[in-house]
Amino acid sequence: MLQSLTIQNYALIERLEFNPTRGLTVITGETGAGKSIIMGALGLILGQRADAKTVRTGAAKCVIEAVFDVADYQLEPFFADNDLEYDAHGTIIRREIAANGKSRAFVNDSPVQLAVLKTLGDHLIDIHSQHQNLLIGKTTFQQEVIDTMAQNQSERAAYVGQYHKMLDLRRQLAQLQEAAAQGAQEADYMRFQFSQLDEAALKADELAELEGEQELLSHAEEIKNGLAQMSDQLDGENESIVQTLKRLSDEARSLSRIYPPIGDIATRIESDYIDLKDIAADVSAQADDVNFDPERFDFVESRLSQLYSLLKKFGKETIAELIALRDELDERLQHIDNSDEEIAALQKQLEAQTAATEKAAAALTATRRASAKKFEKALVEKVAYLGMPNVQFEVRIEPLRDFSESGRDEITFLFSANKNQPLKPAGEVASGGEISRLMLSIKALIANAKTLPTIIFDEIDTGVSGDIADRMGQVMRQMSEHLQVVTITHLPQVAGKGDAHFKVYKEDCTDETMTHIVRLEGDERVREIARMLSGAQITEQAIANARTLMA
Repeated sequence: MLQSLTIQNYALIERLEFNPTRGLTVITGETGAGKSIIMGALGLILGQRADAKTVRTGAAKCVIEAVFDVADYQLEPFFADNDLEYDAHGTIIRREIAANGKSRAFVNDSPVQLAVLKTLGDHLIDIHSQHQNLLIGKTTFQQEVIDTMAQNQSERAAYVGQYHKMLDLRRQLAQLQEAAAQGAQEADYMRFQFSQLDEAALKADELAELEGEQELLSHAEEIKNGLAQMSDQLDGENESIVQTLKRLSDEARSLSRIYPPIGDIATRIESDYIDLKDIAADVSAQADDVNFDPERFDFVESRLSQLYSLLKKFGKETIAELIALRDELDERLQHIDNSDEEIAALQKQLEAQTAATEKAAAALTATRRASAKKFEKALVEKVAYLGMPNVQFEVRIEPLRDFSESGRDEITFLFSANKNQPLKPAGEVASGGEISRLMLSIKALIANAKTLPTIIFDEIDTGVSGDIADRMGQVMRQMSEHLQVVTITHLPQVAGKGDAHFKVYKEDCTDETMTHIVRLEGDERVREIARMLSGAQITEQAIANARTLMA
């Protein structure tokens, strides 16, 4: 329930406080007094987008704050899910719009996104403005009405779950079929590429090894000659280094017999001789091992040419990348080869899921058809009470060609205000006054089937007068026994039914015009209703009639 609404620096409002009652609250005022401004401010509280133009001229920002009692609306999970403090009897929503257009929203002093605020607002207030009368012709609105009356939330949730599973399978199948078709076009070329790479018998480290071997084979003669020269100089026949060391070693050892101090030097020369003798043997062996093999050289050259060609052709830097490409092609080709089986399996899954979706849709349709019959009867009774005794009304439910997010039903409200007249879509044939009565009747029926914390009617009584206006006021009064109802009206018959009566008026100050709201009591309220009856010149008869309307 809306406990209070405070508006500061919004449009023509400097400061305004509105405290509706629990039952029926009526708001009256002359055209242009600013009633729509108040509704605009309330819309901001419910998550509508802000406009810097709404900030009162000269003000830095406007602030709109509303306090709600939400104890009966089971909103604790919503507050918990959005990390908001829950206050059952004093939830505060605040919007701030700066002069530069920047907007902020708060719930119990915690900043929130507009999407969160809008979702919360949908649970708190249902505003029915004049332009919403056009909803009578909208399929989505008509379906929402029937679903509300059917109270089929579980059936709708079950259907939506099956529907989304079906959509997911449809999407998977389409992607698989597209990939298979594209793959079939590319398969031959991919097989050719794979065969080239597979037949090459690639090894990750082969290129480096072959390049090293190529370097060796290319310089085999040079290496062999160099090693042979080293071997000859170390231990050849003509005064080699080894022979020289051997001679020096013998001389030193012989001399040490008569000159012992040189014995250590003789030992060191003998050691060097042995080491160099081993080195000479190793060099000789290396020279013997190095041979130029023309067949091997041709193989290495050919293999390197093949590998370089593959790297260039496939735009890769390393053999490892070629191997990765080969494996990828192999996997893709296997996938293409198996795609027919995968498609068949997925088609089977989709058929089963489509059947499950069809079953859920049929269950949802059944609830709507059952509800529609009851709704037709109840609505005809309501609008008959509102001065349309000959009305014909039918809820037509026809199957759609395919499933939709909301089921497989196309719901249309058919209407005729007179007997023996063909039924036509309500939005096309109903007049303004007829639509007002239809919409009020629909809202009244919905209020009995659904918990609406607060409903606000913004001149829903447009196009009616006299006894019909009185009856519309009575319907609103009956609704207010179960929920908070606020109605903006120009009709004295409706204004007289209120538990509380507020008047919106303009005040022309020195430099500006400002909008105010005041609660009327006693004679003030009588005179306001009398003004609505007779105009600016309030007569005694108008006052008497006003008292009668308030009785």
